[in-house]
Amino acid sequence: MGRKLVVEICSAHNLMPKDGQGSASAYCVVAFENLRQKTKVKNKDLNPVWNEKFEFDLSDPEKMDVQVSVYNDRSDGIGEDNFLGRVKILGSWVVKKGEEAIVTYPLEKRNLFSHVRGELRMKIWYYDEKKNEAAAKTEKTVEEKKQESRPSPPTVVFAEEYVLKNTAPMLASITGEKVTAYDLVEKMNFLYVRVVKAKGLAAKDANGSSDPYVKLKIGEGKPAETMVIAKNLNPEWNQSFAFSVEKIQGPVLEITVWDKDTASKDDFLGYVSFELQEIPSRVPPDSPLAPTWYRLEEKAGETRVKGEIMLAVWWGTQADEAFTEAWHSEIGRHHNHTRSKVYLAPKLWYLRVSVIEAQDLVVSNKNRSPEVSVKVQLGIQSAKTRVLLTRNSSPKWVTDDLLFVTAEPFEDQLNVTVEDRVGPGKGDVVGVVKISLNTIERRVDNRVVASRWYNLEKNGNRELIGRIHLRICFDGGYHVMDESSNYISDVRPTARQLWKNPLGILELGIISGQNLLPMKTKDGRGTTDAYCVAKYGPKWVRTRTMVDNFNPKWNEQYTWEVYDPCTVLTVGVFDNCHLLNGEKAAEAKDARIGKVRIRLSTLESESIYTHSYPLMMLQPSGVKKMGEIELAVRISYSSFLNVTQLYFKPLLPKMHYRHPLRHTETEFLKHHAIKILSMRLSRFEPPLHQEVVHYVLDRDSNFFSIRRSKASYVRIIRVFSGILAVAKWFDEVCRWKNPLTTVLVHILFLIMVWYPNLILPTLFLYMFWIGAWRYRFRARAPSSMDATLSQALEVNSDELDEEFDTYPTSKGPDIIKFRYERLRMVASRIQTVLGDLASQGERFQALLSWRDPRATAISITFCLIAAIVLYVIPFQVVIVVVGIYILRHPRFRNPLPPAPLNFFRRLPSLADRIF
Repeated sequence: MGRKLVVEICSAHNLMPKDGQGSASAYCVVAFENLRQKTKVKNKDLNPVWNEKFEFDLSDPEKMDVQVSVYNDRSDGIGEDNFLGRVKILGSWVVKKGEEAIVTYPLEKRNLFSHVRGELRMKIWYYDEKKNEAAAKTEKTVEEKKQESRPSPPTVVFAEEYVLKNTAPMLASITGEKVTAYDLVEKMNFLYVRVVKAKGLAAKDANGSSDPYVKLKIGEGKPAETMVIAKNLNPEWNQSFAFSVEKIQGPVLEITVWDKDTASKDDFLGYVSFELQEIPSRVPPDSPLAPTWYRLEEKAGETRVKGEIMLAVWWGTQADEAFTEAWHSEIGRHHNHTRSKVYLAPKLWYLRVSVIEAQDLVVSNKNRSPEVSVKVQLGIQSAKTRVLLTRNSSPKWVTDDLLFVTAEPFEDQLNVTVEDRVGPGKGDVVGVVKISLNTIERRVDNRVVASRWYNLEKNGNRELIGRIHLRICFDGGYHVMDESSNYISDVRPTARQLWKNPLGILELGIISGQNLLPMKTKDGRGTTDAYCVAKYGPKWVRTRTMVDNFNPKWNEQYTWEVYDPCTVLTVGVFDNCHLLNGEKAAEAKDARIGKVRIRLSTLESESIYTHSYPLMMLQPSGVKKMGEIELAVRISYSSFLNVTQLYFKPLLPKMHYRHPLRHTETEFLKHHAIKILSMRLSRFEPPLHQEVVHYVLDRDSNFFSIRRSKASYVRIIRVFSGILAVAKWFDEVCRWKNPLTTVLVHILFLIMVWYPNLILPTLFLYMFWIGAWRYRFRARAPSSMDATLSQALEVNSDELDEEFDTYPTSKGPDIIKFRYERLRMVASRIQTVLGDLASQGERFQALLSWRDPRATAISITFCLIAAIVLYVIPFQVVIVVVGIYILRHPRFRNPLPPAPLNFFRRLPSLADRIF
C-alpha cells in the first residue's frame, strides 16, 4: 500500500518569446525531491498544450515540495536552454483525487534579472494505491479535519476567451486593392435603388386620385417599401434603398407601384424590372448616378396602367454616399432607429458667477438684522453663497465664486435670488434677477472682466427693492470635464481661438461582431439587434443596427482629428431595444453588451492594428463574456517632431494651472456635464439615449466597489514588487547564496566608493540598456479591457451583491444602512487615492516599458544623453546646479508645471484598462 502524487501539466499561455523570431519552443521539467521528469517540446508556440501526467511516490503531502520549470529548447546546441519561468507548489495546495481542478499559476522569476511572463495551467493531486475499507474510512475522517484548516490554492483563473486575438480581415489597405475611404474594413457590395418620384399615375380611388407607394423586391426576398404619399398622382419620395449582396435571392429586381387602400386590397399602378447582371457599377469618387425616367408597364390581368417613375439603380459598396441614408431592406419600418449616424456633441462652457455685494435691500421684517445669502440657479444646477449677517442691508461677499456648466446653444437663463434666512431651513425671498446667457461676456484667460449692478425684482414688481453687484463670464480657457481623466479623449479648451492645429488623423474600422449572446426575447426566441457607438473628443459615431444577428458585419469606417496622442478612444456595443412594438419601444432601454478602450499613445504611426476584442460585462452573477468585436485602428501623424514636443507640454489648458479648480468642484461639474450631454444627444434623430451616453462616459466609475479597491491594491503591489525583488536579491547577496554574485557586488561597491562620479552615469546607462532590451518584448497590440486586472475573475458573490446594491441600501435596519453608506463613501475616496497612487507608479514603469513607444524612446534617449553628460561634468557641479534650481526664488518660478512633470503626467497607466 502506497501513496502517489500526480502532476498533470495542461498548458501554458503568453510565454516570453526567446528564439529571436517572436516565439519559443517550450517544455516543462517537473522536479520532486531528487526526481526530474520532462514533457515534450512544443515547437514555435507561445501558448503550448501538453496534457501530460507524471507520478511520484509520496509519503506526506504536507511536507513535499514540487517545482515546475519552463524552458525554451535550443535545438541548435549553442548555449543552455532559455529559462521561461517556474512555479513552486506548496504541500497545503495538494488535494485528494476527485477534488482536483485546473489551476492557473503565474510564472515566477528565478532571480532579479530573469525576464518571464505568462501562466502555467496544472492539476495536482494524490491517491492511495490500495486500502482496506476500515483504513479508508479512518483516513477520510482525518482528511476532512485537515481540509478545514488547509489554506485554499490560488484563485487566479485564466480564461482564454478574455484574451485579445489577432485577426486577418481582408482589408483594401492590406490586400493591395484600390484604396478608398473605406480601406480599414472589408468590402461589402450593395445594390442601391433611389426612388425619386413618379408622374401621371392612374387614379384608382373614387376621389379621382391615388395614395401611391413603391415596393422593391428581388426574388423571394422580403420586399422594401417607400412611404405612402396621400392623394397625389405625381408623388415625390426621394428615398434610397440598399440590398446586401449576401441576401439577394433572385436574378431580377422588380419595382412595383401601388395605391394604398385601407378597406380592400391595394391597387396595382405599374411596374419596372431590371436584370441584376445589366445594372451598372459605381465606385466613388465618381459622381452619383443620374436618375432616369422609366415608363410603367402592365402585368397580366392588370389594366389602366400609365405614368412614369424616376429611378437610379447601381451596384456600390459601403463607401457610397447613399450608404448612410439608405433604407436597408432587412430592417423594414424601423429605419430611423437603425441607421448609422455621426453626432457632434454640443460645446460645453464653464459659467463663473462672482457675487460681490448687494445694496439697499428691503426685507420683510425691519426690526431684525437680515441674514442674507444669494442663490444662483441655472437649469437643474444651483449653488448658494455663505450667509452674511448685516445691519445696513448692504452685505459684501467679495470673493464668493460659483461655477456652473452649460452648453451651446444656450437655452436656460440664469436666475439670481437674494434670500433672507428667517429661521432654520426657512428663507424669505428679497428679490430676483433673471439674466440671459447670450448677454454674458466670454474670456479665454484669467483676466478680470467688468462687473455690473443688477436691479432686483419681486413678484414681477419693478419697484426698487435693492440691487446686486455681480461679475459673470464664460471661462473658455478651461476644458470642461465630461469623462474620467484616466481615459479622457479630448483636452482642448472650450474657446476655439485657443486650439492648436491637429497633429494627425485617427481612423477606426468597425468590422464585425462574433458570438454575441441573445439579449432579449422576440417571438419566443432569443435575439440581438447590435450596434456600436464610438466616442473620441466631441464626435460620436453610431453604426447601423444589424437586426437579429449574433455575428453582425458592420464594416463601417470613421475618422477623427487628433490633437493629443495621450488620449483614449472608446467603443461601446449595445443591443437596440427600440425595435419593439407599441409602448414597449418607448419605455425600453438599450442593453449594454460591452466596451473597448484604446489608448492612442500605445499605437505606432501608420501601423494598422486588427484585433478581436472580448466584450465583458460584470453582472450580479460575475463577469460574463458577451461576445467579441473586431476592430481595425490606424493613426497617422503629420510631424513626429510636433508629437514629441507635445510630451513636454501641460496636459490640460493653462487655466487649469493658473486658476485651478478644486477636485470636488470638478467632479460636481462633470456630473452635470454628463447630464447635459445626455439630454442634448437624446434629441438627435436617431437619438443617442441616456443609457448609452452614461455607459460610454463611464458615469458610474467612481462608485464604491470592493472589487475595484482590490484591483487598485493589486496594482500597487505590482508596482512595489520590483523593490521587494531588489530587497530579496540583496538579502541573498548578504547571505552569500551565490558567491560569484556577492564577489561582483563587493567589487562594484568598492568602485562606487572610490569613484562616486560613476554612480549616476552607471544608473542611467543601466536604465538605457533595460529600456532598449525591453523594446523587443514591447506590446504589439492595443491595450484592451483586462478581466484579471479588474479582479472580475476572483470576485465572490458577497462582493458582487455589495457592488450591485442600490443607493440607498436595502440590506438591513436604518442604523446598519447609515453605517454601510458612510463606509462606502469613505471607501470610495480611499479607492480613488489608491488608484491615483497606482497610476503614478505605473507611469514610472512606462518610462522603459515601450507601452507608449514615443515616450519610451524619449526616455531612453534622455538616459543615454544624461549618462554621457554626467560622465563629463563633475558630480559636485551637477549637485550644486540642481540644488540651486530647486531652491530658486519664487520670482523665477513659472506657475505652469515644468517639462519633466508634463512628460511624466502624459505617460500611460493601466487605469484605462479597468472596467
